[in-house]
Amino acid sequence: MTSDPRIGAIALPHTRARRIVEQLLEGSGVALNGPAPWDMQVLHPDLFSRLLHQGTLGLGEAYMEGWWQCERIDQMIHHMLRHGLGERAHTPSERMLYRLQNGLFNLQSKARAFIVGEAHYDLGNDLFERMLDPTLCYSCGYWKNADTLHQAQLAKLDLAARKLKLTPGMRVLDIGCGWGSFAEHAARYYEVEVTGITISREQAELARRRCSDLPVTIHLQDYRELEGQYDRIVSIGMFEHVGHRNYRTYFETVARLLAPDGLFLLHTIGSNHSDISADPWIHKYIFPNGVLPSAMHIARASEHDLLMEDWQNFGADYDHTLMAWLQNFDARWPEIAERYNETTRRMFRYYLSACAGAFRARDLQLWQVVFSLGREGRYDAAR
Repeated sequence: MTSDPRIGAIALPHTRARRIVEQLLEGSGVALNGPAPWDMQVLHPDLFSRLLHQGTLGLGEAYMEGWWQCERIDQMIHHMLRHGLGERAHTPSERMLYRLQNGLFNLQSKARAFIVGEAHYDLGNDLFERMLDPTLCYSCGYWKNADTLHQAQLAKLDLAARKLKLTPGMRVLDIGCGWGSFAEHAARYYEVEVTGITISREQAELARRRCSDLPVTIHLQDYRELEGQYDRIVSIGMFEHVGHRNYRTYFETVARLLAPDGLFLLHTIGSNHSDISADPWIHKYIFPNGVLPSAMHIARASEHDLLMEDWQNFGADYDHTLMAWLQNFDARWPEIAERYNETTRRMFRYYLSACAGAFRARDLQLWQVVFSLGREGRYDAAR
């Protein structure tokens, strides 16, 4: 942003809530109404009491409503998380509510599977087309030898294809195909037949159009309804929506669909901890009913059905990916501003920036895991 975020900042109120927030921030490098680009500029006197009562939900909602400003939210979140404020920022009621919900209900049941598609992915293809690169990959790029977002996304798609050892004529299943990024890449450059499924109508329609000249079939379908057998299975950026109560079902489904000599690649954001929790702001505004798996969750849920062949972590690359999306979003927002409101703009800026800060702090990971059914011989993964 080009404007000075300190413009409009109010005098800090002399309240107990403000003193508590300042104590929490002490040593983090983040100041209130300070001169650094990662300092929080306070625009509403009730901000501090809201933060103490609502935690991270209040932090995100207050930004959406214009209660505070920050030139570099990504750096602010990075500083806070490195200081250890991540867990302390969640109120006890937040943690208890999510655990109760997950204990009483399957938030990712078949009946609820399409909620995230309708709430987020169906928001508007025009918005995502401007935020993402031409591949329309809405997952972490692979920046090992890349200088641009487009290069990183092409590298990620090809990395997955090479790990799967695709050869012409193979039947490939793409679970959570999005806008058809991997399906198009694999069919066009590796001459395979791809079946893709998504829970987003907007994604399905666009994916069908972009793959209309290729041996690609796109279905609006839940993964639990799949039948058949496939030489290769890939799932990129979808496992975050599966939910811990369904992990075993997910891996059992993959094992049932995979050919005896097949390979399965799972690409997912991962949590450092095995607690069943979700950030309440992300849960409410971005990815309803989502939950991040830990390494233990994946290993335990898959061990009865699949053999783990390879595990790669390039979570630091998600920082670069998210910041590139934010740059695109800011640059091209004027093209769609008439269709969306200011709250949506601030929501996406906060989402992209905060997540970039979390990956930069290594609070979140990005894993690519390759599985087989126990096929013979050595497996060497591409890098």
